[in-house]
Amino acid sequence: QVQLVESGRGLVQAGGSLRLSCTTSGRTFGNLAMGWFRQAAGKEREFVSIISKNGSPTYYTEAVRGRFTISRDNTKNTVYLQMNNLKPEDTAIYYCAATTLWTVHEADYDYWGQGTQVTVSS
Repeated sequence: QVQLVESGRGLVQAGGSLRLSCTTSGRTFGNLAMGWFRQAAGKEREFVSIISKNGSPTYYTEAVRGRFTISRDNTKNTVYLQMNNLKPEDTAIYYCAATTLWTVHEADYDYWGQGTQVTVSS
């Protein structure tokens, strides 16, 4: 079993930055690819980014490419999402998730965090 706990929730102005963290426990973190998803109010959850178990490669949805950076520290069992130049449309609950695959489909992720709220004001 893998437990994931996100942190870094916050309220920022448009153009600002925020870093989310997700710390895992349980199954070996280094064997899992880690992803970030988000769900805005009234919308379905969507893929944001994924990082392979070794840290490379990474992949981003087009809406965040060039603004968000995913990284991981396997010595700390933690994955990060650095979010820069935030926009109001980035407002959502952000979830980290773990998978043994290289995939953007949430059904392929086996473990999920509880989510953390990010709000970007205009």
